Amino acid sequence: MDMQTTDTADTLPSPAEEETPWLTAREQRMWRAHLEVAKLLDYQLGRELQPHNLAINDYEILVVLSEAPERRMRMTDLATATLQSKSRLSHQITRMENAGLVLRQECPGDRRGLYANLTEQGWETMQRVAPDHVRSVRAHFIDRFTPEQLDAMFEALAPIAEHLRGLRGRA
Repeated sequence: MDMQTTDTADTLPSPAEEETPWLTAREQRMWRAHLEVAKLLDYQLGRELQPHNLAINDYEILVVLSEAPERRMRMTDLATATLQSKSRLSHQITRMENAGLVLRQECPGDRRGLYANLTEQGWETMQRVAPDHVRSVRAHFIDRFTPEQLDAMFEALAPIAEHLRGLRGRA
């Protein structure tokens, strides 16, 4: 009798498994397609930035700084804007500083605060690379959709982005 109970218990789902809202085949197909597209697109765009001696994270930082007032931003704000840890961003900025693209400067009135500033070379790099990058984004992503699909994609993704932005900073 104990043997039979054990066998049955081994085949029954655990309470946690019973409560898990597993993805349907349709949901899993969409989720996996999203993951694959995100990874492949990131890979391809990064590959096409290599001739410019930039990684995709370098380009993102150049874009964010180029759009910031005075082409500078506090390091903590830049980390938030680029979804990087302060430590990772610091290493990234060091590499970009060595390449002459950005410059770190102290924040007046805040001895611990630092700005990341886009240098003239960084601005020129941004202006030179942006047209190629936009062509890549268009060729590999935007032009793959009809105008109606673009609108539908935005409508689908915007609430997810809003939800995830709301979770940032929470443990």
